[in-house]
This record gives sequence, structure tokens and C-alpha cells, in this order.
Amino acid sequence: MSTSIWDFTVNSIQGTPVSFADFKGKVILVVNTASGCGFTPQYKGLQKLYDTYGPEKFVVLGFPCNQFGQQESASEGEIQSFCELNFNVSFPLFQKIEVNGENAAPLYQYLKSSAKGILGSERIKWNFTKFLIDANGKVLERYAPTTKPEAITKKIEELLL
Repeated sequence: MSTSIWDFTVNSIQGTPVSFADFKGKVILVVNTASGCGFTPQYKGLQKLYDTYGPEKFVVLGFPCNQFGQQESASEGEIQSFCELNFNVSFPLFQKIEVNGENAAPLYQYLKSSAKGILGSERIKWNFTKFLIDANGKVLERYAPTTKPEAITKKIEELLL
């Protein structure tokens, strides 16, 4: 198990390896996403956060996931097109991953153990669960899918001071 968020490398939606070390010094919001979810309109709020605070000191990282109601069955290319066309998403998106179960991505195993959910649960409940990580790589908080991106604004601003 990795001991730091900076130890992880993930594949961009185009398949290029991206090291989390590239994000050192930035506040990071990691989100498992889906194109066919009731929370999909949150892409708009996530993009607004990125437009307001990024990309120098803040970044949103989107990880499509098809584990909840098969709401992300599209290919990576289709996901990227959907996000760009419907929500003008310009923050980094990554290849589809699993967030729960034996095939859960190592990044998500780390995030879930670092910021547990309600009653100490590690399991991701649904799409658009969010993890806030400070500029030093400390996983600070997990937000429920129902937490709108704009509700995290104050905490992001505190971290950017």
C-alpha cells in the first residue's frame, strides 16, 4: 500500500500515464464520475471550481466509473466528448476505474482508507463521491455524492490561503 498520494500513477483518458507527483503544491479534488447519473450535472459545478481556482493551485481530477447502475458504459473517447460538449470540461479526466471491490484501483483503496465514510465505512456509495486533498498531499475529507461542488468552495478557499 502506498504511503503518499504522490506515489500513484494513473492513466489519463487518452491512456497516457500521469503521476500524482505532478500535482504537488496543488489542492486536489478527486471525483468518481459517470455520464448517465442523476448527479452528472455536477460536472458544471466541478468545472466552475476549476475555472475559478485552477489550474495553478487547484485541480479537479475526474475518474469515470461504471460500478453504479452501469451509468458509465461509454468508451473513454465517448466520455471525453460527452464531458466537453455538454459541460465544457477542461479539467483532467482519466480512464475508467473501479472504486470498490477486489479490482478497486489502488488510488481509491488509498483514498477510502485515508478518509472513511459514514460510520467508518470505506465503500464508495455512488458516483460523484469527492475527496479533498491539500497541497501537501494529505487526504482531508470525503464528500457524499449529494454534496454539490459549490458547497466545498469555502474549504477550498481556506486551503488556498
